[in-house]
Amino acid sequence: MTRTVDVVVIGAGVAGLSTALGLAATRDVLLLSAGDGSTPWAQGGVSAAYGEDDPLDHARDTDIAGAGFCDLRNVRALVEEGPQRLAELIAQGARFDRDDDGSLSRTLEGGHGRSRIVHAGGDATGAEVHRALRSALQLTGVQTMDGRTIGLIKSDSGRIVGVLVETGTEITRIDARAVVLATGGVGNAYLASTNPPTVRGDGIALALRAGASVVDMEFVQFHPTALFTGETGGQLPLVTEAVRGEGAVLRDMHGRRIMAGRHPRADLAPRDVVAREVEATMRRDGSDHVWLDATSIAPDVLRQRFPTVLASCARIGVDLLSEQIPVAPAEHFLCGGIRTDRDGATDVPGLYAVGEVAATGVHGANRLASNSLLEGLVFGRRVATALTLDLPATDHGHSHELALNHDREPERVRAILTKYAGIRRDGAGLNAAADELEPLGTGPLATVARSVIAAATTRQDSRGCHWRSDYPHSDERWDEHIVVRLDKDDRPTTRQLLHATTQ
Repeated sequence: MTRTVDVVVIGAGVAGLSTALGLAATRDVLLLSAGDGSTPWAQGGVSAAYGEDDPLDHARDTDIAGAGFCDLRNVRALVEEGPQRLAELIAQGARFDRDDDGSLSRTLEGGHGRSRIVHAGGDATGAEVHRALRSALQLTGVQTMDGRTIGLIKSDSGRIVGVLVETGTEITRIDARAVVLATGGVGNAYLASTNPPTVRGDGIALALRAGASVVDMEFVQFHPTALFTGETGGQLPLVTEAVRGEGAVLRDMHGRRIMAGRHPRADLAPRDVVAREVEATMRRDGSDHVWLDATSIAPDVLRQRFPTVLASCARIGVDLLSEQIPVAPAEHFLCGGIRTDRDGATDVPGLYAVGEVAATGVHGANRLASNSLLEGLVFGRRVATALTLDLPATDHGHSHELALNHDREPERVRAILTKYAGIRRDGAGLNAAADELEPLGTGPLATVARSVIAAATTRQDSRGCHWRSDYPHSDERWDEHIVVRLDKDDRPTTRQLLHATTQ
């Protein structure tokens, strides 16, 4: 079975929906998904600097959190275009929380110098953003299709001209003038993640197989406060750092504050700093979690702002209102990804990427809180604009399919990546990971894992969410991006790219 459209967008999170919406009036678009991605699970909010809050201050906070490794041109686009995208989302029906005077309610999160986090349903922002975008898309007539993309189609001239989609026992070929990957990060390439099971790096594996390069794959962010449920793997409930923004603090097994004196912003330090301190505390105490103490926050505030967190805690028999809750770091977000220009084009003609799967450089070496939904809104529209203005011409040459192999041993791959490429890394462990991954085939999960290991091995310094105990400090000799591509045997090779832009 074969279908033909102008553009295929793969992924139904905020980035994919924003891209499809931006193209709906001018192009024949098909939205493919194997689930809703991570967007509905996002709790914190959308960061937006407007009014008395200067976007340049937002840009500065973004770059500081990103360890000075951000693409500042793209960061400017993010913070300056963000409020406009937020206003459009509200016009499309998104219902954000408001103060008594009717203005948007804004809160504080780690790494931000001002309260600029707009939220919905207290701590259900992602779900509301997803609902509003889905509803708006339904009014456009954009086609949708459920299924897993198992391969890209490449012409003999090197252009991507379609996709292969698996739906149950059928495989459908879809010809297209452009393909946009909006498949999210690599969450379930690790044993424990805040992401749903469908987010496992398939888009990155597809792009690598097509000849695209990926960049900054070593910068895997761990959220410091996933709810510790006693489970050793799978999707863990997130405890948004907005709880700490309202006054909650982290404590060790003895009741001592973990972040006091560790950073000027204490419990509201950037995520990489907090996650490392939590991991070090757990290792020191021999514990599998620490405590988050929100008992100083008024119960009415907790009930209004954090109903999702309250419910998650109740499910494991803990009362957020009166008890400390157990938390531990879990994989949360990929700061790198497929190398793109500022309009989402990869280095393979006809192939675009947007959202967490892409490396626009706006997150640098560590993402600032609540910049992810913002990125999807801003760069989804930028990709749509680029394709509206200059959609590639149809390639009528012969084509061949780049099939995405299934993983032979996914649980083994996830265990290796968790063990050797978590918050704490070192050269011996990374080399052991490469050896253990070698016999596990070239399926998508193994391909993603090898890319992370290759980049982390190459970068012999520490910055942002990449921390090597054998190279614990930042070194200006590594002020360069690590680019990964596959060789003819589908094994990752690395090279360094001067840090100036992700171009």
